[in-house]
Amino acid sequence: MRLDFSLHQILVVAVLFVWAGFVRTGLGFGGAALGLPLLLFVHNDPRLWLPIISVHLLFFSGLTLRTRLHNVDWRYLRRSSVYIIPPAIIGVFGLLNLPVLWLNFFIYTITLFYGFMWLLNRNIESQGNWVDKLLLVIGGYVAGTSLTGAPLMVAVYMRNVSKDQLRDTLFVLWFILVSIKMTTFIAFSVDLHFLAALSLLPIAAVGHVLGLKAHHAIMRNDLLFKRWIGGGLVIVSGLGLWGIRQGISEVVVAGLLAFDVKFP
Repeated sequence: MRLDFSLHQILVVAVLFVWAGFVRTGLGFGGAALGLPLLLFVHNDPRLWLPIISVHLLFFSGLTLRTRLHNVDWRYLRRSSVYIIPPAIIGVFGLLNLPVLWLNFFIYTITLFYGFMWLLNRNIESQGNWVDKLLLVIGGYVAGTSLTGAPLMVAVYMRNVSKDQLRDTLFVLWFILVSIKMTTFIAFSVDLHFLAALSLLPIAAVGHVLGLKAHHAIMRNDLLFKRWIGGGLVIVSGLGLWGIRQGISEVVVAGLLAFDVKFP
C-alpha cells in the first residue's frame, strides 16, 4: 500500500493529525476515535492509518508517562485488564481479516453512536459490576479492531479511578493495547508505514502540546466541548455511511440470496 497523496491530501492529513494529537492530550482519550473517521475520507483503508496512529500513541503516551507513572491507579488497571485484553486481541485479528467495507461500516457506526451521545449530552453510564465488565469487554474488542473503543472503557474508569489519576491511568492502558496491536502487526508482516509515522510526528506534536495546554480548560467545559464534537461526528459518520451505502447494500443482498431468502 503506497502513500501516493497529492499536496492537498497531505495538507488535510497534517491538519487531521494535529487534531488527533490535540484531542488525545486535551481529553486524555479519543484521538483515534475522533481522527480516524476523518482520515478515512482521504484513504478508505483503516489498515493504512492505524499503524501510524499506533506509533504516535506509543510515542506520546510514553513521553507523557515517563514522569507520571507514580500517578497511575495500578490496582484498578490490573483488575480491568483481565476483561479488556483478551477481546482486544480478538479484535486485532478481526482488523487483519475483515474486508475494508465492513471495517469502515463498523468504525462509522461506532463513531455515529458516540456522536449522538455527546451531541445530546448523554453519558455512557456504568451502574453496576456486570455492566462495567460488559463495557470493558466491548470496549476492548472495539479498541482492538479500530482503536475507537476509548469512550466505552472511559465510562467505567471514570467511576473507579480518581479524577486526578484518570488521564495517566488511561494512557498506560492505551500504551498496553497499542503495544499488543503493533506486536501483532509485526508478527503478521503488516506494513507499519514507519517513515510516514515519523514524518507526521512533529505535526502531531503540535496538537499534543496544544492539548496539554488546553486540558484544564476542556475539563472545565467538558459537556460543551463534547456537544460540539458530537455534532461534528454525527455529520462525518453520516457522510461516511452514505458513501459506503452501495457496498453495504450489495453485501446484504448477496447474503440474503446465499440463504435463499425470497423477496416479495
